[in-house]
Parts: sequence; C-alpha cells; structure tokens
Amino acid sequence: MEVLAVLIPVSLGLGLMGLVAFVWSLKKGQYDDPEGDSQRILDTRYDDRPKPVDEDQRG
Repeated sequence: MEVLAVLIPVSLGLGLMGLVAFVWSLKKGQYDDPEGDSQRILDTRYDDRPKPVDEDQRG
C-alpha cells in the first residue's frame, strides 16, 4: 500500500502535464487549419487507389 502513496501523485502529475501540453497546443494554434481540410480532400495527390503498374516495370 505504500507504493500507492508514490503512484497516485505521479499519475496525477503526468495527467496534469498532459493537460497543460494540450491547452498550450490549443493556444498556439496547432489545430487551426480551416482552409486546409477543404482543399486537401479535393487533392488527387492523396488518393487511396494504388498507382497502376506499367508493363515495362513488371520485369
């Protein structure tokens, strides 16, 4: 039971550090990209389909 006296404050401290890091990233604008998502979905460079293999490359 003595180990709980160490683990509980450590876990609370780590959780608080994670929360502070998340709030800091929100305030720094890490998640702000209102135009990017709408443009990226229309971009063909990020298509899920595999590229066709040419006859010359099959070997």
